[in-house]
Amino acid sequence: MSSVKNVIQDSYKLMLLKDYLREAIKEAGFSEVDIQKTPTGTRVGLHVTRPGIVIGRKGSGIRDLTKVLETNFGLKNPQISVIEIPKPELEPSVMCNRMSQHLARGTAFRRAVMWTLQTIMEAGAMGVQITISGKLRGERSSFEKHSKGILPRAGYHADVVVSEDIAHVETKMGLIGIRIRIARKERYVPEFELKTAKKETKLKPKPEVEEEAEAAVLEIEEVPYDESKPRTESEQIEKEEELIKTVETFEEVEEELK
Repeated sequence: MSSVKNVIQDSYKLMLLKDYLREAIKEAGFSEVDIQKTPTGTRVGLHVTRPGIVIGRKGSGIRDLTKVLETNFGLKNPQISVIEIPKPELEPSVMCNRMSQHLARGTAFRRAVMWTLQTIMEAGAMGVQITISGKLRGERSSFEKHSKGILPRAGYHADVVVSEDIAHVETKMGLIGIRIRIARKERYVPEFELKTAKKETKLKPKPEVEEEAEAAVLEIEEVPYDESKPRTESEQIEKEEELIKTVETFEEVEEELK
């Protein structure tokens, strides 16, 4: 029973840690956390959309977060590494947080659902399913399920290809739950794949070509930072607010057809 208790305690602590990080580094677009115990301490990997917010000026954010993890959550000598998410639109946790913020700001739930579906599919997802439940319209609770694309429901591919996350948001009507499931194309493994053998011939570059390549490398300049890109999740939500208003819902389409 001792091993079972340890597993339960570790799972409970991990749940508390995730809840804390979702609020503490919400502006950085927190997705998930990886914890690995080592002989020298504990490795903590934070997957976020904006690493600079977590790191802080001269590493002040990392130092403050390390103290909290060591004192409040009992992690021995935590070593934090920040990992940037290349495509935030394909992470269910990030999209759940963004959709919950839209609902908290008063956006109609169907507009938020349609906008989230469109954003995820345009990012290159194979399929997506969004389930929203709670007091959506009146006093009675209800739920709606919207899907788009191809989404495996069971079997091996459902475990490998599909990832999901759940978020809750408090609105004027009451508590609303959001569940997003995303299927990614790059995780799909075909059962059979035919490969043809090709002979590769390596050619030695001429000295003139090598000199031109070196000169081209020296001429490369650093890409300037795009100031139009939102720096925090709040700025991202404010930018999307105007775009969500242009999304058509089923009710508007029905009125046009009448």
